[in-house]
Amino acid sequence: QVQLVESGGGLVQAGGSLRLACAASGRTSSINAMGWFRQAPGKEREFVATKRRSGGTTYYADSVKGRFTISTDNAENTVALQMSSLKPEDTAVYYCAAKRISTYLTSIHAYDYWGRGTQVTVSS
Repeated sequence: QVQLVESGGGLVQAGGSLRLACAASGRTSSINAMGWFRQAPGKEREFVATKRRSGGTTYYADSVKGRFTISTDNAENTVALQMSSLKPEDTAVYYCAAKRISTYLTSIHAYDYWGRGTQVTVSS
């Protein structure tokens, strides 16, 4: 099993920046990709960004391209999400996720492990 714990959420004004972090523990050797999803009130959880452990390929949702950057530290088993130029529509609970198989990386259903989430609120 793998445990994921997020940190770094909070309240920020539109146009501001915020950095989320996620630490993995347990059977981290089984992880082949780590990513972020988010869920706004009344909406379904959606893909934000992900990164393969091997090769480092990254994928982003169109809505965050150019504004968010995902990074990982394989030695420390952490993944971070640097968010810039934040918009009110970025307000959501952000979840860290990890998966064993590095395919279907943007599919919420393909992830094996989930954190409990951290709230990000962007005020206008």
